[in-house]
Amino acid sequence: MKASLVIVGAGPRGTGLIERIAANAPELYAGSGLDIHLVDPHPPGAGRIWREAQSPLLWMNSHAEDVTMFTDETVLMDGPVRPGPTLHEWAAIDGRTFADRQLQGAYLSWVHEQAVAALPPDVTVHHHPCRALRVSGPREGRQQVWLEGRPRPLLADLVVLALGHLDAELDQEQGELATYAHARDLVHLPPDFTADSDLSSLAPGEPVLVRGFGLAFVDLMVLLTEGRGGRYDGDTYLPSGREPVLYVGSRRGVPYHSKIGYDWTGERPPLPRFFGPAEVDALLARPEGFDFRRDVWPSIEKELGFAHYHRLFTVHPERTAIAWTDFEEKYAAGEAAEREALVTSAVPDPADRLDLAVLDRPLDGVRYASHEEFQDGLRTYVEGDLRRRHDPGNSPDLAVFLGLLSVYGQLIRLGDVGPRWHGFFSHLASGPPGPRLRQMLALSRAGVVRFVGADMAVVAEDGVFRASSATVPGETIEARALVEARLPEPTVGRALDPLLRELHADGAVETPEGLLRVDRSDGRILDRGGRPHPRRFALGPYTDVRTPGAFTRPRTGGPAFRQNDATARAALAFLRDLACRAVA
Repeated sequence: MKASLVIVGAGPRGTGLIERIAANAPELYAGSGLDIHLVDPHPPGAGRIWREAQSPLLWMNSHAEDVTMFTDETVLMDGPVRPGPTLHEWAAIDGRTFADRQLQGAYLSWVHEQAVAALPPDVTVHHHPCRALRVSGPREGRQQVWLEGRPRPLLADLVVLALGHLDAELDQEQGELATYAHARDLVHLPPDFTADSDLSSLAPGEPVLVRGFGLAFVDLMVLLTEGRGGRYDGDTYLPSGREPVLYVGSRRGVPYHSKIGYDWTGERPPLPRFFGPAEVDALLARPEGFDFRRDVWPSIEKELGFAHYHRLFTVHPERTAIAWTDFEEKYAAGEAAEREALVTSAVPDPADRLDLAVLDRPLDGVRYASHEEFQDGLRTYVEGDLRRRHDPGNSPDLAVFLGLLSVYGQLIRLGDVGPRWHGFFSHLASGPPGPRLRQMLALSRAGVVRFVGADMAVVAEDGVFRASSATVPGETIEARALVEARLPEPTVGRALDPLLRELHADGAVETPEGLLRVDRSDGRILDRGGRPHPRRFALGPYTDVRTPGAFTRPRTGGPAFRQNDATARAALAFLRDLACRAVA
C-alpha cells in the first residue's frame, strides 16, 4: 500500500506545501511512492479567497511585482531554493499594476499545476472537491479523514490542515445585534469575506453603518459603488443612484495607510539589528514566559526606529544634524528616553522623526466641532497620507515597512503574541492601493462615503442602530442597516468549520486568543499536555504561528515559505521512515 498524505485546503498554503514537497522529495523521499489527497471545495491553487469566480472590480492590495509564490535565497530554510516568476513576470504586466483577484487566481492555479508537475513520477495528487468534516484515528496509526457526502474516509499516514480564512459563529455582541435586527426587520451583516456577502439588502440612498476601515471596507465600497453602476471621471465620482450612503468608522477611525508608491533604491537597512534570533532565543528561554507589551514591544520599537533612521541618515543626510556613526552608537546604547532625546537633537524636522503612536492612532485626543468639519479633516489626513506614501523623499517609510517584515519573521517563533501586533502591522504595512484611497476621497466629496470617527460605538435601540464617536462629540448617526466590515476572527472555538471543532474536542489546544497551538518548528498540532501529534500538522492564520500571508514579495524572507519547507521536510522524513519500517 502506497503512503498517503491528506492536505485539507488547496489554496495558496496547500499549493506552497506541495511545491516544497516537490523541492525536497529528491533528497528525502525519492522512489517510495506517495498519494497526496487535496481536500477543498474550491479550485486548487486559488482556493476560496483568490478564486477566479469573483468580481473583476476587486483588486489585490499589492503591486504585481511584489507577489510571488516562489522561494529565493533570502528564505532561511533547509530545503532547496526553486525560483519562479512573480505575478507581473508571469502575466507580462507592468510591475506597478494592482492586479485584480481573478488574475491572481489564474497565477495561483498555474503555480499549483507547476508544483504538481514537479513532483516525482510516483507521487500522485488527487483533488476531492468537498469539505473535510473530521479527522479520527490513533496517534500512532493511520488517520481517517471523513469527507462531506462520502460514506468512507480517506486513509492517511499524515494529515496537514492548510486552511485559510474561515467562517465563524457569531460572538455574543454579534448574536445580540443579529437577534435585534431580525426582530425589527433591520439589516445586520456580520463579519464575512466581502466577496461572499449578499449586499442586495443594502438599499439605494439609505444610510448604512459600517464598522471596519480596512481592506474589507474597501471591497464593500467598490461593490456598492462601481459594482452598482457608478463610475469615476478623474477625481470626481458620478453616482448611478443605486448606492447606499456608507457611514464608516473603526477603532482608529481612519483607513489603513496607503501602499507605498515608489521603488526601493540603494542600501537596505541591515536587519535584524535589535530584534533578531538572539533576542527571540532569550525570550523563549524565560521560565516565567514573556509579556508582549513589556518585553517584546520595546525591541520592536527600537528595530523599526533603526530602520527608519538608517535610511534617513544614509540617503538624506542634509536633514540630519550629526554623523550616522555617532547617531548609531548612541541609538544602540540608549534606552527609550535617551533615544527620544537623541532623535530630537539629531533630526531637526519633526516630520522626519518616527512616531509610531501617531502612525497607529492618529485621531487619539483629536476632536472636531461638527460632522462636516470632520469630513474635511479626514479628507485632509488621507490626502496627506497619499502624498507622503508616494514621495521617495519620505523613503524612511519604506525602510520601516522592511523593518515590519523583518520583525514579523522573528515573531513567528514566539507563537501567539496577541491581536495588537497583527492590527498594527496591517494598518502600517497592508493597506489599500493609492488609487483606492483616491476613489474613497471622491466618494466622500460626492456624499456616498461619510466618516464617523475613532472608537466607533454602535448601539441598538428604539428600533434602529445608532453610531457615535468621541472624535465628534455629541454627533449620532441612525441607520436601519449595519455592516461589520472585517473577516471573522480566526478562532478555533467559534469556527464553523466542523473539522477544527472536532480537533478541539479531540484534545487539540488553543491559545487564550483562540488560536490552534502548533509546534513552532514544523507545525505539528499540540495537545493539552504540549505533546505534538506525530501525524497531524496545521498551517495558516488560525494557528499561533500565523504569518503575514501565504505568499509574499520577493527577497523578503518569506516566513510562510519557511514554514512550508519545515512542514514538508518533517512530513517527508516521517513517511520515509514509515516506508523503511514497513519494508523491514
